[in-house]
Amino acid sequence: MDNFRNIGLIGRLGSKSVIDTLKDLIRFLDDRGLNVILDQSIAEVMPGHGQQVCKQKLMGEICDLAIVVGGDGSLLGAARSLAKSKIPVLGINRGNLGFLTDIPPHDFEEKLVEVLSGQYMVDTRFLLDVEVKRDGEPIGEMTGLNDCVVHPGKATRMIQFELYIEGQFVYTQKSDGLIVSTPTGSTAYALSGGGPIMHPKLDALVLVPMFPHTLSSRPIVVDGNSELKLVISEDNKTYPVISCDGQVNQSLSPGDSITIRKHSHKLKLLHPRDYDFYRTCREKLGWGTKFGEQG
Repeated sequence: MDNFRNIGLIGRLGSKSVIDTLKDLIRFLDDRGLNVILDQSIAEVMPGHGQQVCKQKLMGEICDLAIVVGGDGSLLGAARSLAKSKIPVLGINRGNLGFLTDIPPHDFEEKLVEVLSGQYMVDTRFLLDVEVKRDGEPIGEMTGLNDCVVHPGKATRMIQFELYIEGQFVYTQKSDGLIVSTPTGSTAYALSGGGPIMHPKLDALVLVPMFPHTLSSRPIVVDGNSELKLVISEDNKTYPVISCDGQVNQSLSPGDSITIRKHSHKLKLLHPRDYDFYRTCREKLGWGTKFGEQG
């Protein structure tokens, strides 16, 4: 059983409800004699908190557990910062859907008591690394937990690119772009693009074309260890963008190549012991229940 003594707290900025939950969380942890370390960015908007403070990237070195208060977007940002440190991450939902931040704020004390006593489920999620090269030289690197998306940016014109998987040519495509999603991201942007829902335990990637010019272009599911390479066609008249998790962006030029591969470290995500992925899908996506059941 893990001994969670040093608890890092990360919160979404600009939300009063997040601040309120963080204050309740600090009191809860203080009452149990646990050491609280606040992310520097949220500490700046909580005067008089009286807690230790550190930058989010350093939290993995001094904490045993990180708790994220916010929506899934907040946890995505934390995942990119903390995955290398292997620190477990727990999410309290103060956003909308809450696929990753799955503990309701009104229920956090009961669930957190269970987690702190060692009663939880461990869920490992892999991330993606992106490397962009121009004329053979690296010009940018990014990491994403949900997805990596090539899109037109501010333009409305289609992009032409070539796709290679494990060095094998797959196709030349003309479309609004391509979503490369992990199982974690399959319930996010990729889902709205017509991609399949993948169980988080799958070791796979899904490639979802965005409004392809050829109607026979369909999502492709490939092995999670596959190395993908996209080459932006020299004929493009626009300068597209690649985004990770919709939060980190890199501008592209005609001729640029993008290599996408699995990140060397995984996110250790904690859930309450009664976590059920399919129940989450029912609740968040509005799936029907069994006949005769309520709610």
